[in-house]
Amino acid sequence: MDERQVPVVLVHGLRASRTMWRAQVEALTATGRTALAVDLPGHGHRLDETFTLDGAVDAVAAGVEAVGGRAVVVGLSLGGYTAIAHAARHPQQVAGLVAAACCTVPRAAVVRAWGLAADGFFARLPDRGAAINQALVDRVLPPQAAADVAAGGFALDVVGDTMRAMRDATPLADLARVAAPVWLVNGRWDHFRGDERRFLAACRDGHLVVVPHATHLVSLVQPVRFTRVLLDVLDDVDAREASAVRFGEPPGTHATDDARLVRHDDHVVAEPVERGRRDAS
Repeated sequence: MDERQVPVVLVHGLRASRTMWRAQVEALTATGRTALAVDLPGHGHRLDETFTLDGAVDAVAAGVEAVGGRAVVVGLSLGGYTAIAHAARHPQQVAGLVAAACCTVPRAAVVRAWGLAADGFFARLPDRGAAINQALVDRVLPPQAAADVAAGGFALDVVGDTMRAMRDATPLADLARVAAPVWLVNGRWDHFRGDERRFLAACRDGHLVVVPHATHLVSLVQPVRFTRVLLDVLDDVDAREASAVRFGEPPGTHATDDARLVRHDDHVVAEPVERGRRDAS
């Protein structure tokens, strides 16, 4: 792996696991970059654990330590909220933050309703909602993405605990504390975009990227476009980190002048793996 490239830690969404990031991990490692996807409590190989926001943040922190102690942290949906909380609590670990599909402030009434639905309706089904979950996955995701998500299993019993934990999430206040550059990445048709301008305004150094033809699960619905955005982010972070070293500054302090840049990424270019091969030549 190229030590000049900042490592990446990827954080999955609700009921999924680290396997949802297979396409991105493959593309990133093909460029020589260290990439690690982690499981949150109550998901994947940690299925028997109870989800808490503190435990989720600890899982991300442990992942960053495993790749050297400083990384670009990428999270989607629940993983995005977790990544934001982690960046606020562990700023020294974060060279950059990509928060995808999480630009809605958790509202108590909505969170409570989802929790009640999970504990009431779905928990009483004979399969605990497995058939409904699989039908939704098959309907909204391309076949390869559906297979990647299914490979790690589905956390059918974690929704209630997660919704209770999310009552304590404060993403806007957390973003205001994050000194590292932040990229908010949303699918154009994502129902979690409602507060994206508030999220952008909360960032010290924020960037908004809207991926065309994508819904909530942007990295799975448009994996090539999402990964291309991620590679652009990593180029930016690598340049910032290298510049800080040249100027004798602590990592992360040499920011560019494009804070709060709003960018609609409608023109996404070649396959990330092809780009990696060109860079390596």
